[in-house]
Amino acid sequence: MGAFVISKRFNGEYKFAFTSRKGKTIFSSQGYELKFECEEAIELLKSNLADAVYSRHKASGGRYYFRMKVGEALLVTSRKYSTELRLQKGIDEINQSAVAAEVLDFSQNDVIFN
Repeated sequence: MGAFVISKRFNGEYKFAFTSRKGKTIFSSQGYELKFECEEAIELLKSNLADAVYSRHKASGGRYYFRMKVGEALLVTSRKYSTELRLQKGIDEINQSAVAAEVLDFSQNDVIFN
């Protein structure tokens, strides 16, 4: 099962990422000034996943990625995938496990590994 991971960027903004059961990042969010905004975005995504719209793109380097919107809000951008099939597998992983995924908060830890 996947997990939502909240962390802090170097500029102090909070973000979340959805990771697969194998630990690979599938997508990352935009930055949020406050942690509760980040948590609300995760809940918005989880509760409205059936209404999410995926737009598929091809980067200039030939790799594929998607963006996900719920309503008019752009919530996340995926990592880059080498093929359209892998991109679809990432979307399938979201649809199968995001609603039940746990939320892990690593935003308070400055150093996770010594």
